[in-house]
Amino acid sequence: MLLTHYHPPETAEARGLRPSDCLLLRFDQRCRSRFTAITTTRNVQVRILLPRGLVIRNRALLSTDNDESVEVVAADEPLFRVLGTHPHALLRAAYHLGNRHVRLELQPGYLQLEPDPVLRTMLEQLGGVEVHSVEAAFEPDVGAYGGGHHHGHDATFDEDYAIAQATFRHHHG
Repeated sequence: MLLTHYHPPETAEARGLRPSDCLLLRFDQRCRSRFTAITTTRNVQVRILLPRGLVIRNRALLSTDNDESVEVVAADEPLFRVLGTHPHALLRAAYHLGNRHVRLELQPGYLQLEPDPVLRTMLEQLGGVEVHSVEAAFEPDVGAYGGGHHHGHDATFDEDYAIAQATFRHHHG
């Protein structure tokens, strides 16, 4: 089965698509837009060919040209969950992690990030937070322009730069 169409979770149901199967994927896998062969939970082999740069969100549907669809479910993976002793401590932790361009899931009561012992030490030294190792689904924020952090050598730089410039002109023009 060749899956070539992406339907975000908020629009998949509106299209009337009913998934016949499920793909359980970690976040690092959901950042890929091409898989040559991957197996669903019903042991069906599929190929995925989506636009480059797409991040597949939890509960999104991938479909064929014939509207056969498969639901993507975020797999549990090892993460750090950061809890604050007070809201300001959690905001401070998010600020410092953001300065390091860390993929970060922002929730009302906690932050989640991929395990990194250096970041754990930094967070513990900040104070006011507890860092716990957990197994959970990871849905990091993808950034203001949808593509996360890019450098000048990335393939999507020109497109992201154009969006940023248009936004700047709109607000300062």
